[in-house]
Amino acid sequence: MSQTISNPDVYLHVRVIIGIILGLSVSRLLSGVSRFAQHPLRNPVYATHLIWVAFTFLCVVHFWWFEFYLASVHTWTFELYIFIIVYASLYFLLCAILFPDSMAEYSGYADYFMSRRKWFYGLIAVIFVVDLVDTAIKGSAHFHSFGFIYPARNVIYAGVAIIAMFISDRRFHLTIAILALAFQVFWILRAFSTLQ
Repeated sequence: MSQTISNPDVYLHVRVIIGIILGLSVSRLLSGVSRFAQHPLRNPVYATHLIWVAFTFLCVVHFWWFEFYLASVHTWTFELYIFIIVYASLYFLLCAILFPDSMAEYSGYADYFMSRRKWFYGLIAVIFVVDLVDTAIKGSAHFHSFGFIYPARNVIYAGVAIIAMFISDRRFHLTIAILALAFQVFWILRAFSTLQ
């Protein structure tokens, strides 16, 4: 039997662990990008990889922004707490896939990204499915406030990510990276520019 806690201060407690995980995620991305300045010739830059880095950075900071709505959850269970930790951890894993500890066995980020694309796109697909559950946790009114475009967006992101796992055409990956980043910027400005 799970214990439930109904206390507005609980979210402040949950925010701490979310902040730690997201802080590690941003740190991983910034450290990875700084390597390009530190060692510009060591691993050739790949435009598609950099666009996905920008997309992921935007998603991580957006996650921190929209999780403010967890304050509306009145009853917390351990299961919900674990769910939120796992959700935040998916972003850390995505950041770790973008910037591995070592690039020794790869000729550059193009080679690395294409060899790890199944992991990367698999995580993207999972994140956008989990996001639907996360939004539903915040209440039906919150979920429906985004209209039909929200679930359609998530299903499209997840579906395209699954397809991308099996396509090796680099132009395809560049195209979807650009479209994903552009739509993510649009979505944030449309639905989340202010918290209410």
